[in-house]
Amino acid sequence: MRKGLCLALAAVTLAAGSAFAAGPKDDVFKGKLFPPNIILEHKAELDLSKAQFTQIRAAVVEVQSGVAEHEWDMQEAYQALMLELDKMPIDEQRVLEYADMALLAENQVKKKQMAMLVRLKNLLTAEQISYLESVHGK
Repeated sequence: MRKGLCLALAAVTLAAGSAFAAGPKDDVFKGKLFPPNIILEHKAELDLSKAQFTQIRAAVVEVQSGVAEHEWDMQEAYQALMLELDKMPIDEQRVLEYADMALLAENQVKKKQMAMLVRLKNLLTAEQISYLESVHGK
């Protein structure tokens, strides 16, 4: 069970980290929101309760299931867009329609990830947040 959770956390964390990074090294939410892998990395120091751990796992599983559908939509739209770009002449309107579809799906993924990160922070105590800020903060 824990192995599956770790794999799930890795996938969500990679997506969450890249989704909210302002640049290659500038995470705009650093010290404000903490991805699940960071929380679990410091599980012992945070003294997470069983209830907190269970709720973190549930939040990660929920975002995974919600994100999967949008990722399929995003991939489908980007594939259609790439096919349009191979045509000559390129139908600009069609390309923009596919781009809109892909960006809408990508935005939905980011919103779900943001909601999860906020939910995770809300599960933590002030002391736990303070600890994470000191370790992974500004």
